[in-house]
Amino acid sequence: MKIRVTKEFDFEAAHALDGYNGKCKDIHGHSYHLKITFIGTPINDAGVSDCGMVIDFGDIKRAVRETIYPLFDHRLILRKDTRFKQLEEKNERIRLVNYQPTCENMLIEIVELLKEEFKNKAQLKSAFLRETANSYAEWFLDDE
Repeated sequence: MKIRVTKEFDFEAAHALDGYNGKCKDIHGHSYHLKITFIGTPINDAGVSDCGMVIDFGDIKRAVRETIYPLFDHRLILRKDTRFKQLEEKNERIRLVNYQPTCENMLIEIVELLKEEFKNKAQLKSAFLRETANSYAEWFLDDE
């Protein structure tokens, strides 16, 4: 029997959508909420410490804290060709990326990082990134 296991996280980040025709073209921040779900069959080997688990919640927490947070938490995320590039020399928390840092594209990067991190452990089933109280992006394995 397959079981889904979900863990949720929060982080703060700022971004600007250079070239966008709206308020989001300028630097602004969000309190992001990330929810990731894995699917699998619980381990049925009493001889291992993670018996009964699809994936250890602690492993998920460690991966997000070591892989995702350093790239996103309390960062100003800007496109490499940003008009705000001069800020980089004054702020070590700026991260320049090869994509427009929309919620959708940030989620794509997060999904790719998590798929790599857990490629031999568990199957990532879905991911959800909330940018505001009523705006979010979702990714589902079944949609690929």
